[in-house]
Amino acid sequence: MDALRDEPVSVDVEHGLFVLRTPNSIYALRIGEDGSPRHVYWGEPLDVAELREWRSPSHSSFEADPAPDELPIETGARFGPAGLRVRFADGVRGAQWRYVGHEIEDGVLRIKLEDRFYPLACELVYRVRRDSDVIERWTEVRHTGADDPADPDSTANIAPEPIVVEHCDSASWTLPKQADYRLSHLVGGWGSETQLQRDRLPVAETVLVSRRGTTSHHANPWLALDAGDADETSGQVWSAALAWSGSWRIAVHRDPVGRVTFTGGYGHEAQTFRIEPSERVVTPIFAGLYNGDGFGGTSRAWHEYARRHVLPHPEEDRPVLYNSWEAMGFDLTEAKQLELAGLAARTGVELFVVDDGWFGARRDDHAGLGDWTTYPGAFPNGLKPLADEVHRLGMRFGLWVEPEMVNADSDLFRAHPEWVVHAPTRQATELRNQLLLNLARADVAAWVYDTLDRLVRENDVDFFKWDMNRPFTEAAWPGAPDPDRLWAVAVRNVYGIIDRLREAHPGLRIEGCSSGGGRIDLGMLARVDQVWTSDNTDPVDRIEIQAGYGQVYPAAAMAAWASDSPSPITFRETPLRFRFHVAMAGALGIGGNLTVWSEAELAEAAGLVAEYKEVRGLVQRGVAYRIQTADGVSGVHYAAPDDSEHAVLVWRPTMRFAHEPAPVPLPGLRAGARYRDLFWGVTYSGEVLRERGLELGLPAGDYASRLIRLVRVAE
Repeated sequence: MDALRDEPVSVDVEHGLFVLRTPNSIYALRIGEDGSPRHVYWGEPLDVAELREWRSPSHSSFEADPAPDELPIETGARFGPAGLRVRFADGVRGAQWRYVGHEIEDGVLRIKLEDRFYPLACELVYRVRRDSDVIERWTEVRHTGADDPADPDSTANIAPEPIVVEHCDSASWTLPKQADYRLSHLVGGWGSETQLQRDRLPVAETVLVSRRGTTSHHANPWLALDAGDADETSGQVWSAALAWSGSWRIAVHRDPVGRVTFTGGYGHEAQTFRIEPSERVVTPIFAGLYNGDGFGGTSRAWHEYARRHVLPHPEEDRPVLYNSWEAMGFDLTEAKQLELAGLAARTGVELFVVDDGWFGARRDDHAGLGDWTTYPGAFPNGLKPLADEVHRLGMRFGLWVEPEMVNADSDLFRAHPEWVVHAPTRQATELRNQLLLNLARADVAAWVYDTLDRLVRENDVDFFKWDMNRPFTEAAWPGAPDPDRLWAVAVRNVYGIIDRLREAHPGLRIEGCSSGGGRIDLGMLARVDQVWTSDNTDPVDRIEIQAGYGQVYPAAAMAAWASDSPSPITFRETPLRFRFHVAMAGALGIGGNLTVWSEAELAEAAGLVAEYKEVRGLVQRGVAYRIQTADGVSGVHYAAPDDSEHAVLVWRPTMRFAHEPAPVPLPGLRAGARYRDLFWGVTYSGEVLRERGLELGLPAGDYASRLIRLVRVAE
């Protein structure tokens, strides 16, 4: 039997071929004649024997080796976007590799390279798992100048001057040649995050980027490519997602002869940093996925990967929360919070969160940020009495914090003006009247951790809503030997603070927020339990926002609120039922002013919360199938992995006169099974529901919605 056939990672030494296998795909590379790792294949499974002699055809005598690089460099006949750009002390640019070996352990392949002359080593790292088609990749670069050379000809004998790294991507990916190409990615802005964009890929370089120091509202570090023929249920799709919560860049290159590659990683152009002897740089994961079941199958594969290998506590039900912001704004008092807590408990809420305004001199957004002590005018005895009452009511207690920021009008800034990100010769930009703390500084990071740790301990805090409301501007670090490191080190220190908090407080749960959905990525999802998808809680707008989010990220981590009508963002009026049904597609929360809801509305909300809890496990851990019809109906079908039960949420914002929507096919059901609608008591065959579809039975009029529950019945 072929030794390469069954192992997740294997190597054919004779042919210089490395093969990575996932349950439904294969990835192959080899070392080129110039010592550089070269891509061979990525796609559906095939016989490895076919790959042994596979070589890219030569397109031009001006290309020394047309096989695409696993990480493009600047030397040789390479003219596309480079994944690694380095400059040595003598002014020479670019690497020239020699292959020095590899390691394979526990599904991880390390390709080891050294520069032929300079003290630079590089490892290209690949990780595959037997339960996922996602391939994780990252790059590790090391300055070897201070190594003790066993070989007298070692590059380490060269004077150990610093090496300037102008850019270091995590990975580059190459597609098999297609007749055409289409690019899918997510765009948006504040209040309109994660809008799916799908266009033909031009013959050019297409750059997706954030230069903001955060993931960004305007772009997300995920993309998908297909031949233009994939749909929701069929077709080959290649996609990738970067696990990084700061600035990032992905460059897609379609060359004139029809080859498509893309390279991506952290940082954006003009960010350079120096590595000293013995220093190592490890990039974030840039994960790739091939799927042959269309955009729906691709999304489901990403969701399952996130649940199994990214999210903390994926087995837990995300609690139904109430957040006080839309009810009170900055007008917080203990009495008002207690009233809201009582009403929230009546509706079935499990987590009560006090939002902005509880601390310092925080009567509006001009002052107090950074002073994380309770405002005595609102809470004369501190937060502990409120936390105790929330716990007595059977709910967990949460607090909004924005620990990465500071107002100029604050005790913290007056004590430590040097702690902010600033350039002494430039006018500081204030956004939302606040400045950015320099989390790259060890003393600032230590202060943030100690502050949050104290809040948890003194107030029995169960949950933080961690906000981050502004991007980097005037991003200087006076006095630092390598100031451009600020961009990356600040993000890594945020990660470190969250990791330490969770270790010190195992019961603490965290929601990530950045003016809504400005910091949604796999790097943040590895550390928080859910993310705030958008400040826009209008349910009509949320349908599109949530659909884009769900292209790659799972419902369990998608915080969604049922809020007041009219919407505080769009002023659109919608029924309570519709607002809840849209929010029930993720981790349900309530954000309205419960003190003005009628008794009938409170009772209806309590019923809807109870209904959500019955299907919560399906929504948060089920297999998701998107619904989109020509009738303006959209929704999500959540299927239990064992097919025992199903929840279908459908929404129709507007209705055409005398026009009933057609039945909706449910491909997530099994053809040989039978299912009962728990509301109507009707039993259907799986064939009928898969092919003809389910009659939705939506109420008449605009803003119609329904939760449909199906259970599999014995034959």
